[in-house]
Amino acid sequence: MACGLKRLLPGLLLLCAFSTAAACEWPAWQQYKQFYISDEGRVIDPSSPNRISTSEGQSYGMFFALVANDRPTFDKLLEWTENNLSAGDLSAHLPAWQWGKDDKNHWKVLDSNSASDADLWIAYDLIEAGRLWHSRRYQTLGTLLLQRIGREEVADIPGLGPMLLPGKTGFVAENRWRLNPSYLPPQLLARFASLNGPWRSMQQTGQRLLLETAPQGFSPDWVAWQATKGWQPDPVKPDVGSYDAIRVYLWAGMLADDDPHKAALVKQFQPMTTLTARLGVPPEKADTASGKTTGNGPVGFSAALLPLLAAQPDALAVQRQRIKDNPLGNDAYFNASLVLFGQGWDQQRYRFNRQGELQPSWGSQCVTLN
Repeated sequence: MACGLKRLLPGLLLLCAFSTAAACEWPAWQQYKQFYISDEGRVIDPSSPNRISTSEGQSYGMFFALVANDRPTFDKLLEWTENNLSAGDLSAHLPAWQWGKDDKNHWKVLDSNSASDADLWIAYDLIEAGRLWHSRRYQTLGTLLLQRIGREEVADIPGLGPMLLPGKTGFVAENRWRLNPSYLPPQLLARFASLNGPWRSMQQTGQRLLLETAPQGFSPDWVAWQATKGWQPDPVKPDVGSYDAIRVYLWAGMLADDDPHKAALVKQFQPMTTLTARLGVPPEKADTASGKTTGNGPVGFSAALLPLLAAQPDALAVQRQRIKDNPLGNDAYFNASLVLFGQGWDQQRYRFNRQGELQPSWGSQCVTLN
């Protein structure tokens, strides 16, 4: 049936939107490309003196390009990532996490260790790009990368189970494992659960990580697990939730409403949303042991909380207005990334279903967005 009949049959609107070749206009994505992505496909953090690029930035850029149905930019980001962070082969090498200018003005890998959250997002981007753009190459490359993540960045932790380490090296010592809750988006695990590897089992250990490390309703940036003692404050950054942890609330809020893990997470993080509603701004830092908070979080924090505030219209409106009143410049890569994630979701540009699949609103559906 032709999409031209959608005025007569509103139920066909979603079908028509998804079958339309062109994506709707996304001004924030166009600005993000202008400010942070080079012509070669490198996502640049201009706030650092050596203008670094990270595997995180590349992974986020690829996700936004997929949401925007911007395949040329996706391909440039992928090519740059593979050539510069993975020695020319993503299937054979985990991406180095940091690239930039060294003290001799040479552009190179500055730290060859991996960042597993970025690796997961790149694998997800590729697998979903393969499905949505009908590309066997993307699908194969993403699957091979995911298998390598499972071999090199996952540990079977005594008393806990299979868990994603933050990187390939440097996070295990003397029966203590350092972990980062924001590195494990539940919707990505849901997507990978049907594939070979530890991912289905990790859904349960990941849920434990998110719930049990936030006893006061505030997630930590970093936490440790000891084989005989369980959860412990991180030895480097104990009981602090801030610029890493803000993503935990973002991932939880963006889960599909029928995801079996969502209700418990929304309930656990209610102190964060309640405080934000009362203060009118998210806190910048939280003591995760006491629940005490300090400072005002930047605009990106407001964007990250939009999905979790979806059921609170008044609090949601305040954060939407804060974002509108405080446009970001060209020197706020991380905040801009949070805005694209949170505001993009709030504007219904994409969703995740219960299986973790990306559902982009390609086509005319998004002309009515707020």
